Amino acid sequence: MDYREQYQRYVAMVEETIEQVLPQTDEECPNEECPNEMRIPKRLCEAMRYSLLAGGKRIRPVLTLEFARLGGIDWHLALPYGCALELVHNYSLIHDDLPCMDNDDLRRGRPSCHKAFSESTAMLAGDVLLTEAFEVIANASATPQICVAAARALGAGAGSRGMVYGQELDLKYEALAATEEQLRLIHRNKTGALINAAIQMGAAAAGATPQQCEILASYAYELGLVFQIVDDVLDVTSTPEQLGKPIGSDSENGKTTFVTLYGVDGAMVLAQKLNEQICNDLQQHFGAKAAFLQQLAQQLLVRKN
Repeated sequence: MDYREQYQRYVAMVEETIEQVLPQTDEECPNEECPNEMRIPKRLCEAMRYSLLAGGKRIRPVLTLEFARLGGIDWHLALPYGCALELVHNYSLIHDDLPCMDNDDLRRGRPSCHKAFSESTAMLAGDVLLTEAFEVIANASATPQICVAAARALGAGAGSRGMVYGQELDLKYEALAATEEQLRLIHRNKTGALINAAIQMGAAAAGATPQQCEILASYAYELGLVFQIVDDVLDVTSTPEQLGKPIGSDSENGKTTFVTLYGVDGAMVLAQKLNEQICNDLQQHFGAKAAFLQQLAQQLLVRKN
């Protein structure tokens, strides 16, 4: 099976699993058919589904499944963890778009959640996705030790030592000129931490050792940096139609980016160097088994949205 077929297979299974774990509305789940804890108000459920099922590349759960496969287990066993990761990622997008954060009105080519519903509904939809993610992990058919390891990885990647910390730094440096070192710290946390969580959850499902997890973390953070550099470039070279969200918002908000520091060409040279290092490291640690991940890294470098 080639890269594209495998990627699409992963995505299809993730989206099928997401449909299965999403709460139902009052109308979908009558009182006599399921308990109260399985039902949520219709408007809130619609807001969750609006954001979660709007497409997207599903890169993070794909990484979870691939690293589980590399660890020698049936990757289907890691589907709950990939699904939980995608719930958290979409919660972060909903909250990131809010007026108190990035104030973006467009996401994946259509109105952001708070524009399609309301700010309060969007906030609550994000809250539900975040909390549901940990319930999905708790309900996974794995040993308690593996479930705890997965939950720990997701909590670390999404919380005050990861993505939330990165978001706080991002807001802090809107009004300040960040250095490359500070920019790397921002995106190590805001972008890289959740990618690391995805990889660590797949590794946990496969029973990876602490030493193996440490090696994987280095790969994760470098991949997250490449992703962010390309994002910075697309923000000034793409169109809203291609990107599915507003362009030029970084410069409007006064943010320092890798394009600010090095220009478009210089930023892409940096991304290419990082990508080469990523592919070399993968080859060193996984040999021929790294082919899928190497192709994924290359696709992130040349993506258009």
